[in-house]
This record gives sequence, structure tokens and C-alpha cells, in this order.
Amino acid sequence: MNLPAASVHLPSLFLSHGSPMLAVEDSPTGRFLDRLGELLPRPRAIVVASAHFIHARPTLTATPLPDTIHDFGGFPEALYQIRYPANGAPTLAHDIATRLTAAGFEAREDDHHGLDHGVWVPLRRMYPASDIPVVALSVNPSRSAEWHYQLGRALAPLRREGVLVVGSGGFSHNLRALDWQHATAPAFPWVAAFTDPLRAALLAGDVDTALDWLALPYARENHPTTEHLYPLYVALGAGGENARGRLLHRDVEMGGLALDAFAFDTA
Repeated sequence: MNLPAASVHLPSLFLSHGSPMLAVEDSPTGRFLDRLGELLPRPRAIVVASAHFIHARPTLTATPLPDTIHDFGGFPEALYQIRYPANGAPTLAHDIATRLTAAGFEAREDDHHGLDHGVWVPLRRMYPASDIPVVALSVNPSRSAEWHYQLGRALAPLRREGVLVVGSGGFSHNLRALDWQHATAPAFPWVAAFTDPLRAALLAGDVDTALDWLALPYARENHPTTEHLYPLYVALGAGGENARGRLLHRDVEMGGLALDAFAFDTA
């Protein structure tokens, strides 16, 4: 579909999407997302770099009517009945692929892939009417934080064109270490030891420290795999050169699931 031009200037966002139950449960993070969509200028389209959409090459969904993908198991049946029927935006996907290619990435478009839960879970809370076109962007765990940051930098001009750029992942994400019996357990010491300096670097606009995440304490304990961390760097890059983070939300579930959310901008 063709999208109207827009001059709205939006920040980029990093959102921790936590468990798929975030889509339906009452929680501090769910309530935060319920408010967030109303606080932002309304975008003409949304691009989401999702932890659950993985490809070797940057891939954009160009599906006109993307399916809702339930890419998880062991949850209540009601969760699998949820649909997020937002339109896709093939023209925008092609435009972004062209920009990424010009920036040196081997971008491609996928006209069949739907929206995974890293996309639709937070968007269902932010924009429940599902009336804003959505494009998903893949991440590549075998690449680096710097690579994803540069991917985001190529997306930065979209924010001045009314397109909301979102990285959807987790500020810490080690499912094997969670206290599954206590949802409100305080942050484990090794979680705070990692998230505190990373958060401080983002708020200070210290991109070098943020990118050097493996030098932070307990880095691998917080992110034994990288797919939930790298959307953060897409969002940071999309904030523009010398972007600073603004902390929008902070919470921890089950001791080890840090659910920080940030906005990035140069203004």
C-alpha cells in the first residue's frame, strides 16, 4: 500500500518484550506500553527489528497482509487465538531495502513472512486498533553490535518521515536463570551488574561503551545468545549520530528479565 507523506519527527525506541504473556497480562510493563502509543506522535508506519526474526542478510517483510505468527509454545490457548491484523507496507519495505543496500548491506524483501511475537506483542499494547502499517526487519546474531548499530544508522532518516523505528528484544535475556516461581523477584546481582552500566552508557550518549557490551560485567550471563540484545543497537543507531537515550520504563520480572525501554534521539 502507498503511505501518505509525513513530517512528524519521532524518536527511535527500544522495547523489552519479555514473555508473550505481555500481550494479555496486567503488569507494569504492559501498562507502560498501553500509555506509550498515546504519548508519541502518531506514525504513518512502524518498522520493528525483532529478536525473533533472524536472517543472515537484513530482511524486510513486504507482505501486504502479514499473518500473526505464534512462535512460542506452552502458553494458554487464548494466546494462540490472538491476531494482530495490521497491514504491511511493501512500498516502504522496498524503500528501506534500497537505503540499506546503498549503505552497504545486502538487503532483501520477503513477501510471505508474517509478524512474529516480538513485533505484535508490544504493538498490540501500544496500538490495539492495529491500524498502522507494519514492516518487520531481521537481526543476525552472528554479526556484532556495531553491525546492528550501523544498520540502525541507515534507518535514522525514517524518523523524520513519520516512520517509527523500534528495536524489540530484551535488556537482559537468560531464560534458564529465571525465578519462574516468583514473578516479582528483585533483580539478581549479576543482572544489575550488567544492566546498570549499560543503562548509564545509553543515557550518557556513550555509544562506544554501549557497543562494547562484552566488556561489561556478567555480559554472557545476561545474554548467552545475542538475538534479544541486538535490536537495542538498531534502535540506538536509528536515533542518529550522538544519540542519547531517555529511559522510558524500567522493571524486572523473575529476577533476571530486565524490561527496560528507551527512546533515542539527538534532540
